Amino acid sequence: MKEISCKLLIIGAGPGGYICAIRAGQLGIDTVIVEAVKPGGTCLNVGCIPSKAMIHAADEYLKVSEMASGTSPLGISLSGPALDLARTVAWKDRIVGRLTTGVAGLLKKAKVKSVQGWARFRDGKTVEVDTETGLQVIRAETIVIATGSVPVELPFLPFGGSVISSTGALALKQVPQALAVVGGGYIGLELGTAFAKLGAKVTVVEALPRILPQYDAELTRPVAKRLEALGVKVLTGAKAKGLSAKGDALLVEAADGSEQKIAADKVLVTVGRKPLVEGWGLEEIDLDRDGRFIRIDEQCRTSMRGIYAIGDVTGEPMLAHRAMAQGEMVAEIVAGHKRSWDKRSIPAVCFTDPEVVTAGLSPEEAKALGIEIKSSSFPFSANGRAMTLLGEDGFVRIVARADNHLVLGIQAVGTGVSELSSAFSLAIEMGARLEDIAGTIHAHPTQSEAFLEAALRTLGHALHI
Repeated sequence: MKEISCKLLIIGAGPGGYICAIRAGQLGIDTVIVEAVKPGGTCLNVGCIPSKAMIHAADEYLKVSEMASGTSPLGISLSGPALDLARTVAWKDRIVGRLTTGVAGLLKKAKVKSVQGWARFRDGKTVEVDTETGLQVIRAETIVIATGSVPVELPFLPFGGSVISSTGALALKQVPQALAVVGGGYIGLELGTAFAKLGAKVTVVEALPRILPQYDAELTRPVAKRLEALGVKVLTGAKAKGLSAKGDALLVEAADGSEQKIAADKVLVTVGRKPLVEGWGLEEIDLDRDGRFIRIDEQCRTSMRGIYAIGDVTGEPMLAHRAMAQGEMVAEIVAGHKRSWDKRSIPAVCFTDPEVVTAGLSPEEAKALGIEIKSSSFPFSANGRAMTLLGEDGFVRIVARADNHLVLGIQAVGTGVSELSSAFSLAIEMGARLEDIAGTIHAHPTQSEAFLEAALRTLGHALHI
């Protein structure tokens, strides 16, 4: 096969890789992108997008179930619901298909050459790709590693059969009668909540003392309350040990040291993700590492000249939008623009019920840095729009410097608060002060008014509480 030469080669067409390629193409850079599976990576194909589709389907099914049972607070009733999960999955797959086709079209529009296959480094300037038609050699002036991450597999619960990863959970054609979720982080709770709404008996096993340990307890309390209302059993301080001899139950060591057997048709393991660094020939270029991740500087440069790395392979936070921002920046650096990574805020969203959003510093993080703060929250129970959405359980909280009122962090938990994340990050990125937010007219009736009221309350004069 003929050798390809280009200015920029990107390995991986996930959110970071394809954004990097599109922006490079727009800037006139001769670009090639290599992807082993489909454009869009984990996020688009088996992560962010399909999981949100399933979460929405579960929400709709729960609403209909409440109407059928006569328990809908809206006073709506109808005949019993039925679920065809195969059709739901097919609908989800159509969304994914439209988006992957769209990404491929955008790459073509930007005049990016796409090569499908598994890439492997020969040296710092050369990659060979195992394609369907043979070995393709690509030489490039600059290379971007955007290989992403994969689910962590437990040695005593290897994936296969009844043990599934998040990818397997999103491809199920039937709702399991009983689902055990190992790991009480955001992936496990998002999917566990969805399957509970679809009718599964769900048990969550978390080794740490509480669920969603990356968030503070005040933020996660409404989530724990909702899980209980949905009938989800949560075991904290508990450790999964493996499957029973018959393979129909999960063996667990409870917090008190006792052994428990949790009946489960499926066991969903969601104990984290790890960078995909094996199989790419990275040993041929010997990059510096930061633990399991590839070490980068503020411009995403690795320890080897001409090689950049972006996204999950570079460490936390392992978020698609972080990878996208890094990809755009690297493309502009390669084009000769002056850019560096100077982000005050990368928002994180947990699509549980209710949703959780964090941006910037929490009160504890700010105090740990020795900053004297002012912080207060405004509850959705005092917000009219939240009441009309049955979303009164939650709040918006603001963290600001005590001396000059500079906003350092914003957190929220509540129905649909993911859509407030951009406003939160914008405020932090632009250096807003409490007075800026308090002086901005927020539309009524909207949940965003809780953001305004949180600022007012932190200043000492909330109007609706």
